[in-house]
Amino acid sequence: MTTHTDAVVLRAGELRLALRPDLGASVAGLWLGDTPVLRSTEPAALQGPRASGCFPLAPYSNRLGYRHFRWQGRDHTTAPNFEEAYPHSLHGTSWKEPWRVTHADATSAVLSLTHHTDVHWPFTFDLMQRFELAPGGLRVSLVLTNIDARTQPVGLGWHPYFPKRSRSRIHIECSGRWESDPVTHLPTRRVAQKGIDGEVRHLDYDHCFDGWQGAARVRDEALAVSITSSLDHLVVFTPPARDYFCVEPVSHVSNAIQMADPAAHGLVALEAADTLEAWMQIEVSRA
Repeated sequence: MTTHTDAVVLRAGELRLALRPDLGASVAGLWLGDTPVLRSTEPAALQGPRASGCFPLAPYSNRLGYRHFRWQGRDHTTAPNFEEAYPHSLHGTSWKEPWRVTHADATSAVLSLTHHTDVHWPFTFDLMQRFELAPGGLRVSLVLTNIDARTQPVGLGWHPYFPKRSRSRIHIECSGRWESDPVTHLPTRRVAQKGIDGEVRHLDYDHCFDGWQGAARVRDEALAVSITSSLDHLVVFTPPARDYFCVEPVSHVSNAIQMADPAAHGLVALEAADTLEAWMQIEVSRA
């Protein structure tokens, strides 16, 4: 394990993991030898979470429509956290906050933060993220504790970015896809879909899938990657013009907080002093 002011670097076998606690506890890079597993940047060169290999999603994932929601009889707003002109807030708050290192050794690290009520989220919580690196892969876990006096809505997840190579391919099994409004990009209706099995260059998704089961598999000419999680929703983002794609384990449907029954779509009403936990495993081998 090596550290400097802004980075933590772990090694196990051929795998190397670089973290930037100060940039939303994001993964600057994950490499198998010299081959990037996630979209990877040397930690000193990383400019922000949006350019990282992965960052945590808490206390909600994806879009919160028009930066407002009603919860237990009260109206709340959130401030812009993506681009000033963008109408929604995105990915929660934890990716925009500096975290502290509470433990680090050769193959593991624990990062923590305390979110205080602010313009981005009207509740207080503690969040812990643990990274455990082994020669065959990476396991990441999140634990959110509600330290507010009020019950708060909570969702968790991760936002991994994968490099798009010439033969990149995705395979997932699920039960449904949430269609999105082409203008607002907010979910509108659920349609049945048993999964995805195709080359990334032919896909154009920015959707949340539910009923995810088994492993999400990413394979290309260099690597075979398997993603498993305690979470049963998956956001798949395959922008045709970009050199990356995303396969994101999440706990709830995008914008579930504005749906008639948020709990039915995965959002948790977390009472004071209670915790919500999740994990994600990324296993990797050479193709």
